[in-house]
Amino acid sequence: MPGRLIQSLLEMMRLRSGPQDLPRGQSLAVILALVYIAQGFIADRVLDAPDAAPRTLVAIGIQFALITALLKLRGLNARVHQTIGALAGTGFLFGLLSIALLSAVDPSKPQAEIAFLYLGLFLWSLAVDGHIYRHALSATLGLGVLLAVLIFLVNFLVLRALFG
Repeated sequence: MPGRLIQSLLEMMRLRSGPQDLPRGQSLAVILALVYIAQGFIADRVLDAPDAAPRTLVAIGIQFALITALLKLRGLNARVHQTIGALAGTGFLFGLLSIALLSAVDPSKPQAEIAFLYLGLFLWSLAVDGHIYRHALSATLGLGVLLAVLIFLVNFLVLRALFG
């Protein structure tokens, strides 16, 4: 099961599968969400970023609340758990990549290559979120990516208001 789960998540990151390819049920979504949240606490320590954990908690909460509300508004309640699981699982994997990349940063000198790689990782994660939203909402990829960008902007504004 763990091997198939990881394979499904990697396929989602390649835009080749969707949340519907994950097992149904609340348990997996909860486990993946908890692992995703725990990653914020790990990033806190690894990156010496004292507010990473609360920022992660707020950002994940906003993302999950907004997509859950949209799915319920569209009458797609049955898709909530798989969508949350997909977002949490791929978010966790992107988080691992981010931690690895940001751990290589030397604050004493400019590192354009790392900044460029981080930008690519960010854009890739938006595309994957958009892909997941597209499948969950039975929408176009363009609408899914637009939704991913809008959710990112809401998160950005809320996090800036809360944490400066």
